[in-house]
Amino acid sequence: MNPLIRFFTIVAALLLSTAAMAQWQWLDTDGRKVFSDRAPPPSIPDKNILKRPGGPRVLPTLTNQDSPVAATDVPAAAASSAPKISGVDKELADKKKKAEQEEAAKRKAEEDKLAKAKAENCARAKQAKANYDSGVRIAHVNKQGEREIIDDATRAAESQRLQAIINSDCK
Repeated sequence: MNPLIRFFTIVAALLLSTAAMAQWQWLDTDGRKVFSDRAPPPSIPDKNILKRPGGPRVLPTLTNQDSPVAATDVPAAAASSAPKISGVDKELADKKKKAEQEEAAKRKAEEDKLAKAKAENCARAKQAKANYDSGVRIAHVNKQGEREIIDDATRAAESQRLQAIINSDCK
C-alpha cells in the first residue's frame, strides 16, 4: 500500500474517533460538575447543562476571586441563567482539612517518640557517666569473650563520648 494513502487513512481514522468521545458536562443538584458520555437525567434543567456533544459550550460565572474567567467572557444570556457557584467543594475542603489534621497528628506522634527516645538516652548516658566518673574499676568483655579491665585512656574517651551524648540529648 502506498505510504501516502496509509498516512491519510490513519489521519481519517483518528479524526473520526474523536467524534466518538463526545462528552456531556452539567451541574448536579448540589452544584458539582458532572462529566459523562451520556445525557444528563431529565431532572437537570437546561440552564445547568454546561457542555453538549457538538453543541456550544456555556460557562457559568464564578464568584471565586481566584477565577481567571471574567463575567465579560460569558454571553449575557448565559451569564444570567447560569447558577452561581462558590468555587469551593465542601467535601473536598473537609477531606483536605482531615488529611492535614492526620498529618499533624502523625508529626506530633513522631516528635513525641523522638523526645521519649532522647530522654531515655539521656538517662542512660547520665548513669553510665556517673559510673565512669566514680573511679570504680569497670570491666567489659572483649571479642574472645574474655573479661578486660578498662584502662585510664579508654575511661577518659568513653567519658567524653557520654558527655557528648548528654550535651545533645539532655536539653
